[in-house]
Amino acid sequence: MVLQQFANTHSMRNEILNLMVQKGLEDDYYVEMLDYTIDLFESQGLGTEYYGYHNINHELEVTYVSLLATDQDKFQFTNEDIKYLYIAALFHDFDPQKNVDKPHEESVLRFISMDRKLRQLINTANIDLEIIKVLILRTTYPWSGELKKNAEVQIKQCFQNSDLTKNNQQYQQHVMEMGWYLSVVDRISGYALGDFVKAMEMAKMNAHALAWRPSLIVRSAVAYFEELLNKETEMAKGILKALPKEMRKNFFDTVLSFMKIRQQEITIQADYSYENLKLVPIIECMTTREDSNFIKTLYEIFLELPTPLQFEKEKFEESVKDPQIIINTLRLNDKNGEIVGFSKGGPLEKYKLREEIRDENYGLRNTIFLEPLALKMGYWGLKGGSEMRHMFIMQSHSMKYKFLTSFALRDVIRSRIDREQAEFVTLFDPERWDYYRIKV
Repeated sequence: MVLQQFANTHSMRNEILNLMVQKGLEDDYYVEMLDYTIDLFESQGLGTEYYGYHNINHELEVTYVSLLATDQDKFQFTNEDIKYLYIAALFHDFDPQKNVDKPHEESVLRFISMDRKLRQLINTANIDLEIIKVLILRTTYPWSGELKKNAEVQIKQCFQNSDLTKNNQQYQQHVMEMGWYLSVVDRISGYALGDFVKAMEMAKMNAHALAWRPSLIVRSAVAYFEELLNKETEMAKGILKALPKEMRKNFFDTVLSFMKIRQQEITIQADYSYENLKLVPIIECMTTREDSNFIKTLYEIFLELPTPLQFEKEKFEESVKDPQIIINTLRLNDKNGEIVGFSKGGPLEKYKLREEIRDENYGLRNTIFLEPLALKMGYWGLKGGSEMRHMFIMQSHSMKYKFLTSFALRDVIRSRIDREQAEFVTLFDPERWDYYRIKV
């Protein structure tokens, strides 16, 4: 659960305003920057409803924690530094015309340089835009390889463009330290402001928006935290120490929970590899589908899906009992084993899909829609999903459907073009989770 005071944009704005007063940022133009950022994100569809990691919540969380943790004892920040940190945090992912979720720092810089309203507010605050650019460039992640090299070239140019830094090596070094601080705050903040349920939702949002396969979610989260705690030890330690106890606890509980789930995943994969564990797809009969415990089990697995992939959530129980809906489960070892996943779908006309989709077969009763496959965490990537999908296609064929439609990652659909004559019907960016059709 999110800490109560960060439950929505309005409450987060209030918390930031309280901190701004404490940190000497009371002038109207700082408040105007905050409100302008919120309005712009929301008007561009990147508000709280946007199912991607880099939405307005993330922007506000980073802004809040960057102000809250400035008393860390790694570096001394002046009042002037805090103004720069506030503005850089507020605008660090300011990429409203994004075509992928992860903001491109160059797009962010282009936007904040060209937006007239922003330029006016920054000038009024007597802030050097070149230093803001350096701080944003330093949040480039990962800070290694080509990404780091490209950012450093641009940083050097920004330092040359600024009268404050041009001939001042010492201040350049200090600005880089501020940027390092901001980059670590960027990676800690969301996980400190809520419990593991929120953290897992963030991880799913990140995976969905970056078009990752579900099998990567936990593995990537563990690698992310290990890198943060091992490579950024000093800075992470300083920031966490400056946060309230409840936030520190949130962060470390989340790290430990992801590591625990990763351990379970490895155990499952080892058992599967040693053939101690079999995944058995089963066509479920109507008697089983009427059972309340069966429905409850499926619903719990269904809730593990990213929110945009939870189709007809309100009618879940009703649909499981509907004989027109096909349901297969994935069970452990035999037909009575524990359920670890399921496939589900029915006539296209029973579904209300995204309004951008114009399916020419809608209303012709010749198409079955396969909902996104649902598996328990740990069982992705073991081929159980594709076995359930093939079983579903065979049943669709026996029920005389001509077409099957569903959603899948763009690269997965591409791989099915030759194999299954798959065709794209509607493409979606930034998610790259597209709607496609195959002949049954």
